[in-house]
Amino acid sequence: MAILSECPYCHKKQSVRNKLCSCGADLVKLKRSKKVRYWIGYRLPGGKQRREPVGFSIEEARDAEGKRRSQKRENRIFDMLPESKMTFQELTDWYLDLKAVKKLASYDRIGQALNNFNSVFGQHLVNIIKQTDLEDYQDKRKGEGGADATIDMEIKIAQTAVTKAFDNDMLNGYSLKAFRRTKRLLEAGSNARDVLVSLEQYLALVNSASPHYRVVLVIAFNTGMRLGEIRLLKWSYIDKKNMMIRLPKEIVKEKRDKHIPINHHVKDALDTLPQALHHEFVITYRGKPMSGKNSLKKQFSETCEKANIPYGRKTKAGITFHDIRRTVKTNMAAVGVDKVYRDTILGHSLKGMDVHYIVPTDDVLANAMIKYTEWLDRQIKVVSANVDQNVDQVASKK
Repeated sequence: MAILSECPYCHKKQSVRNKLCSCGADLVKLKRSKKVRYWIGYRLPGGKQRREPVGFSIEEARDAEGKRRSQKRENRIFDMLPESKMTFQELTDWYLDLKAVKKLASYDRIGQALNNFNSVFGQHLVNIIKQTDLEDYQDKRKGEGGADATIDMEIKIAQTAVTKAFDNDMLNGYSLKAFRRTKRLLEAGSNARDVLVSLEQYLALVNSASPHYRVVLVIAFNTGMRLGEIRLLKWSYIDKKNMMIRLPKEIVKEKRDKHIPINHHVKDALDTLPQALHHEFVITYRGKPMSGKNSLKKQFSETCEKANIPYGRKTKAGITFHDIRRTVKTNMAAVGVDKVYRDTILGHSLKGMDVHYIVPTDDVLANAMIKYTEWLDRQIKVVSANVDQNVDQVASKK
């Protein structure tokens, strides 16, 4: 720790032993007239350096330094951070304006969750929100008909904003206590879906979809790619010669480059699409890139309606677009694709030492896709034959 003096003219912070500032100011005379501000500098646990002003008296500075030494020795990090006068609405405005947050695909959802939270806590100082306040918020939102998962998400997003401010020394640690101690309403994994999309449903969707959306469905059912990844897919990411899609980390949820093998179904579907002159996006509507993931979700619900397939999480036997991703991974496991390879293709994190020692090559992933495709082709042939047979039987009865 150190005590520093600040020159009132050039504002340089320097050793208290200096008699003259580099700008020529007489620091001794300025100290006597109480014009020099004192600072203390120290490192927080973890190595982050911090400075704080402590007044215009060397005695005050020494007292403050002694207090911080004691707090650091006792590992009372929360006491070493400044008390916040920030309201939750002010925190929200700051957080949503961060460049890193604006880049998130879930930015709109984050904003909506924080708006819901601010309807109750917007004018509250962040550091006075207690655990009981958050528990009352849970009860209030449940009374309004909010789902447990939604309420948990709102509090979790609010906690993320508080944590970001804490990491930037804008809030003290007491602001985090309430969020960390509040229990989730939903037990982990209790709302996990187990719905799979059958081949009959997939073929019905493909036959009912518009031309550009048919390509979306084919890519999803053959590769397990996320909807957001498909929306942001560019022609430069596609290597048709080596039958591989190479996604950059910027558009991948796990924030690392991902290589996804493709099969003849995907290649044939891509070949039906024209390439725009003024942009690189693969999935377009009337020549323009899709404006958002929600528009593709809406088209999925419309396609389900055309195909007479129930849609939605809350609909009995209803399916969602994300269920296709679960189906792909389940089918890959059923045909014997190694777990490491299917996790790599879908972008799920490897566990344990596999993260460091297993790096599947493009050739290995391509072989896994061949295995999956051979099974898929056989199944589609069987299902298509059954559909044709049923159609013939209905026609003969007429």
